[in-house]
Amino acid sequence: MEVCKVCGLPKELCVCESIAKSAQKVIVRAESRRWGKMTTVIDGLDPKQVNMPELTSKLKSKMACGGTIKDNVIELQGDHRKQIVPVLVKAGFEEGQIEVR
Repeated sequence: MEVCKVCGLPKELCVCESIAKSAQKVIVRAESRRWGKMTTVIDGLDPKQVNMPELTSKLKSKMACGGTIKDNVIELQGDHRKQIVPVLVKAGFEEGQIEVR
């Protein structure tokens, strides 16, 4: 049985990631890229405390779009600012800590 190095609980019961998610200030903004394409950028995530590939995959499937991780920032194709807050809240982030610009 594996034990978490931070909290000392078994990996199945570890709460470190959920505590880290509730304390992070997440910024969601839209940027215009080349040829007028809109991109939703999710910034402020700590890759040491959040499983970035898993979160990116979940967001891409919920938003039905493509996306990637670049420089610890999640980029999604299209403008998804209105739909992304409930998905992030369901993923464990605090609604008050999510800033949409």
